[in-house]
Amino acid sequence: MKQKGLGRGLDAIFGSDPIDVKLKPMSEMAEIDIADIIPNPTQPRTQFDEEALDELADSIRQLGVIQPVTVKRTDGGKYIIISGERRWRAAQRADLKSLPAYIREVDDENLHAMALVENIQRQDLNAIEIALGMQRLIDECHLTQDALSEKVGKKRSSVSNYLRLLKLPDEVQLALKEGLISMGHAKAIAGAPAEQQLRVLKRCVKKGLSVRQAEELVRMLSETPAQPAQPEEEEYPESYSRLVELLEPCFSQEISIKRTKNGGGRIVIGFSDDKDIERFIERFSQRS
Repeated sequence: MKQKGLGRGLDAIFGSDPIDVKLKPMSEMAEIDIADIIPNPTQPRTQFDEEALDELADSIRQLGVIQPVTVKRTDGGKYIIISGERRWRAAQRADLKSLPAYIREVDDENLHAMALVENIQRQDLNAIEIALGMQRLIDECHLTQDALSEKVGKKRSSVSNYLRLLKLPDEVQLALKEGLISMGHAKAIAGAPAEQQLRVLKRCVKKGLSVRQAEELVRMLSETPAQPAQPEEEEYPESYSRLVELLEPCFSQEISIKRTKNGGGRIVIGFSDDKDIERFIERFSQRS
């Protein structure tokens, strides 16, 4: 799922200063030993596609590093990556000893912001990684949501939507992180009553609901008067699902299996009218 860029991008970080002031932090370029480059501990991305890294490494072996990485010099003589960690990782796989790099002088607040913005614009951070990056900026740089929205060039409402994701149950966050649901699904789930959010998640994943269908489900749940807590829906053996699949071609209506605590149960076959019954009989007659 392709992510959208963050509005005004890196320009949002440095504001509207004259061009010569903006260029000062990136006035130095050098070839730096890979061993002296370290990843950004505040890097918002937590997952890297191994296959994509191998492909990038092959490209680097053939063409070299076309675009320099951007780094910040530390007091200990090392260089922290601001942007280009994928290139740095791939260059290591390609057995390069050094990398071309822009050296920028930035404070910690702008280092965090630049890493977040660069990652969102250039690669597919998932929504949870974006939300965690934003929350880290708020916590460590003492930013308000308004200040953060200015920093990363996003509307305040978008910032709020991302931060709301971190209040969702862990199961919902994991499903979003692994691509089982989209940001739209997660926003819909966030609008459901807290006790119903996992139920909505299960319906979205099992039934393959669209975002609109998820929103409609949440609306219905929100309008329904509160009911006494129901026991969690029981997970049935795989054989039950296979039985339903075998019966569906015969009945073409909703089929459900309910199992009681003593191990018995019932199979419920829905039908619309008497004509459905006649059709059921006809189909069984053809099979006998």
